[in-house]
Amino acid sequence: MNCRDVGHALLEKSVTANLSAEAQEHVNGCKRCQELVQALNSPPGAGLPSPATLRQIEQRMVADLRPVRPVAPAQYLFAAFASIFILVVALGVYRIGAFAFAMMSRLQAAVILSALAISAGLLTYSLIHQMIPGSRHSIPPNLLSFGIIISLMVVIAALFQFQHEQNFWANGWTCIRAGTPIGFLAAVPFWLVLRKGTVLSPRPTGATTGLLAGLTGTSALEMHCPNMDAWHILVSHLGVAVLGVMAGLLIGHIAEIADSRAFSRPSAD
Repeated sequence: MNCRDVGHALLEKSVTANLSAEAQEHVNGCKRCQELVQALNSPPGAGLPSPATLRQIEQRMVADLRPVRPVAPAQYLFAAFASIFILVVALGVYRIGAFAFAMMSRLQAAVILSALAISAGLLTYSLIHQMIPGSRHSIPPNLLSFGIIISLMVVIAALFQFQHEQNFWANGWTCIRAGTPIGFLAAVPFWLVLRKGTVLSPRPTGATTGLLAGLTGTSALEMHCPNMDAWHILVSHLGVAVLGVMAGLLIGHIAEIADSRAFSRPSAD
């Protein structure tokens, strides 16, 4: 007689009084089977918390509950992100001027601006899903951000010529200084919209938001800067978007650390 045999016997009898002598002998010498028999023979409701304990648990559970508003429909969130993107780009171009159209061909202007608009739309779609817990992603946010940067690099390399430029770093720094504040300006209202949802993964959400904000600066620079050197566009214009990703990823990492410390901090009770 072993534990398995006793288990089958208990399924049929459920009480030790009806067990065979051989099974009862095994139970008397087996601690595991003794615990199983004791659990099966316990009266209904045995071991449940007392009413006072249940009330205390209930009070602690509802102490921090607050009424919340449902998340806005996805189309409204998309419209909000898109409006912020377009408005900030327009303000940026109005502030720094639009001189690039005189130097670009119609094909170059149409392709690069379409690529930037499609990238912004994909990032917005991803952000909306990151705001709503349980949403499924067609493309993981980390892969999407990486893929968009690579795709834009390919588009820029295909559209513009690589040239040798004097004062490359000085000219590049001028565009970075012009585009970065535009990205920062967009990041603030983007964050206000993000607060309307529930972000459970701050790092990928921060990277996605940073890239979307950075692309506002990149888009404004594409309409502003008459420098058509592919190296300049990759480093200085697209570099603003890359800086946005890095900043968003850092902020998200800090937010995750803060959340983990707050969660692990012992309660005052």
